[in-house]
Amino acid sequence: MYETILFPTDGSDHAATVAAHAIDAAATRDAALHVLSVVDDRAFLVLDDDRVERVRDDLEATAREAADDAATRAADRGLETTTAVDTGNPAERIVDYAETADVDLIVMGTSGDEYERNVVGSVSQRVVREAPVPVTTVGPDV
Repeated sequence: MYETILFPTDGSDHAATVAAHAIDAAATRDAALHVLSVVDDRAFLVLDDDRVERVRDDLEATAREAADDAATRAADRGLETTTAVDTGNPAERIVDYAETADVDLIVMGTSGDEYERNVVGSVSQRVVREAPVPVTTVGPDV
C-alpha cells in the first residue's frame, strides 16, 4: 500500500525520534524513504542583503546534514533512500514534494512549541490539511 514514504526533517532533536518511526514504517512495508529538509525562507526577511547569502549557505548546509543523517540511518536498515533540500515555506515545499515525488505517506513530527503553533502556525497542521496523501504525525512527547 505504501511504496514511498516522505520524512520531512528540520534537524531538531525531536526529528531524530520521528526519523526512527519513519524508518520503521518504511522497513516494515519495504518502502523507499525520501528525506526532505526545507530551509524556511522567512529567516531571510530580517537580514540585510550582505548577510543573506552567507546565512542561506549555512542553513542549507545544516539542512543537508539533517537529511543526510536520516538517510544514513535508513540506509543502515537496508532502505532505498533519496534526500532533498529545498528553500521556501516548509509546509508548501513538503506538500509540493509529496505531489511531485509520488509519495504515498508522510511521516513527520509536530511541534510542542505553543508560540509556534499559535503565532507562526504549525507546519504539520498545514501539511495535514493540504497533503494529497495520508500524514502520520509524531508528537513531541513520544
